[in-house]
Amino acid sequence: MIPKNTVDEIFQTARIEEVIGDFVNLKKSGQNFKGLSPWANEKTPSFMVSPSKQIFKDFSSGKGGNVVSFLMEHEQMSFPEALKYLAKRYGIEVEEEALDADQEEHQKHREGLFKANDFALGFYETELWESDEGKAIGLSYFKERGFTDDTLKKFHLGYADQSFDSFFKQSVDRGYDKALLLELGLVKEKEGKSPYDSYRGRVIFPIHNVAGRCVGFGARILSKNTKAPKYINSPESEIYSKSNLLYGLYQSRSEIVKNDRCLLVEGYTDVISLHQSGIKNVVASSGTSLTEQQIRLIKRYSSNVTILFDGDAAGIKASFRGIDLLLKEGLNVKVLLFPEGEDPDSYSQSHSKEELQEFITDRSEDFVFFKARVLGKDQDNDPQKRSESIRDIVNSIALIPDHISRNIYLNECSKLLKISEQVLVLEVNKIRRKQLNQKAKKQDQRAPAPFPEEFIDPFDPSIEPIQVKFDAYYQEQDLLRLIIAYHDLEIEIDGASKLVPAVIAEDLKVDALSFDDEQNQTILNEVYKQLEVSQKLSLSYFINHTNEHIRSTTVNFLSNPYDLHKWDEKEIYVKDEKSKLKKAVVSSLFSFKARKVDLMIKNLQEQLSAPDLDDDNMRKILKKKSKLDNLRIQIGEKLGRVITY
Repeated sequence: MIPKNTVDEIFQTARIEEVIGDFVNLKKSGQNFKGLSPWANEKTPSFMVSPSKQIFKDFSSGKGGNVVSFLMEHEQMSFPEALKYLAKRYGIEVEEEALDADQEEHQKHREGLFKANDFALGFYETELWESDEGKAIGLSYFKERGFTDDTLKKFHLGYADQSFDSFFKQSVDRGYDKALLLELGLVKEKEGKSPYDSYRGRVIFPIHNVAGRCVGFGARILSKNTKAPKYINSPESEIYSKSNLLYGLYQSRSEIVKNDRCLLVEGYTDVISLHQSGIKNVVASSGTSLTEQQIRLIKRYSSNVTILFDGDAAGIKASFRGIDLLLKEGLNVKVLLFPEGEDPDSYSQSHSKEELQEFITDRSEDFVFFKARVLGKDQDNDPQKRSESIRDIVNSIALIPDHISRNIYLNECSKLLKISEQVLVLEVNKIRRKQLNQKAKKQDQRAPAPFPEEFIDPFDPSIEPIQVKFDAYYQEQDLLRLIIAYHDLEIEIDGASKLVPAVIAEDLKVDALSFDDEQNQTILNEVYKQLEVSQKLSLSYFINHTNEHIRSTTVNFLSNPYDLHKWDEKEIYVKDEKSKLKKAVVSSLFSFKARKVDLMIKNLQEQLSAPDLDDDNMRKILKKKSKLDNLRIQIGEKLGRVITY
């Protein structure tokens, strides 16, 4: 466990906009930053980061919190892992205290996977640079590919020797658990036989997650006389999911944001060669079909994608599905086709950075023109093939979610294919209607959700009506919201200026009122505790609280999607809550008290309906109810004056 003083230092040092900016493409919006939700598929940014409050709020998914909770949610880190990540990023030394047994076991397993991969990465790098076999085979291969020493070290490339179990033996000697090595696919084991190394006689390409940790490996065989696959990759594990990763994203993310464009290639060496040539906004799908998760990864950093293809016609046509997925997610897609016999790796090796950059800029073309050109080669003046090609292109356009973009493409497509725009529009509408009907049909085919157990048929007189929950939850929430949102503002009460939290806390204590909701009362107790210590609230205390409910509730209270930023500059004057804060506080207090009185009156009414109630008790209850009725009238008058003030 990390000591509290170190945790406090980490929170005080970390800048939330910097950390989240490593994972989400953020743009300045007034005093805050805005970006696309990393958890929801959206076209309009709803993800907000507040540097002043040190919080984030995603209005699409409802998630929110501080810099640590973002890492925990986004990168699936544990609380200690997130703190260590931040400590490393900001150069803070961490001395851990003991964890409890369950925490230690979970953290030990996950961290053990990372450490085993780190050891493997170091082992393969050492083999490449220091062993005779590594230098003669692995290093020679990379040098033949034109990779410099700096490039090899930047991507931590390595080599696995051809021996049966040298990696396994050395890792066991260093204390690494065989079960972890098997889980990561670093070694294999056949029944009744000794474990052996997985990547024998191969050059190694480490794969990093967005946080920069090694999660897996790609390994290329160099021997030509073998039936073994050319590439093998790490199996899926707790820390590695191939469909959720893009090779090179860790090294390229800042350049993707800077250029507002992501170059998408197929293999490891394409990424590495382009980086070495100075083109650094590039990632690879690692030879697999592009997935929705990978596309959304790209979308976090840029909505503009250029796909780089070599001259293989069959491969290009197979990639059209990936283009359609990109379009469906709302990305702007361009395509670049290299000359026949060339790919991004070979072309970057034989041309200067300036020539390569010029080639990418000048030769990239819109996907419609590209697709039309590729499909047009097979038409041979065949009307049927021409019709199929046009329908294929229109199918892609129909996937674009933005109707303005669709119309622009249809207009261009009409000119390019020499066909009536009206015909294309009708075809797109037909396709989109079909898609909507299929979606609706699927929804209709779903089994209807069962009624909840408490559902009551209002037409069945034999069933007692459901009891509606009747409490002061929302009034309690409103008071807590005012306490948190205006923790540092004062209002004048009885001729004296007091902080909003103190006004509310003192008023509740005078009337000996508590909250009925247990979680709301927990937050209120924390407010009392803070006020007793320092007479004011520390916002960071609540934002960084160990209780997840307190953290998330605080963020929700501090988040407002409707920003009145710069309205005054446009001479639009809107009275917000802050400008009438005293009225808001007083009104909220009286609303809470009115609700509490209503609850007490309701309770007395239930007592009066008891069949065995005697006259003496009835008089006592009626007397109490009469007092509460009068109090309710007085509170109503107070509320009326506040509301109409």
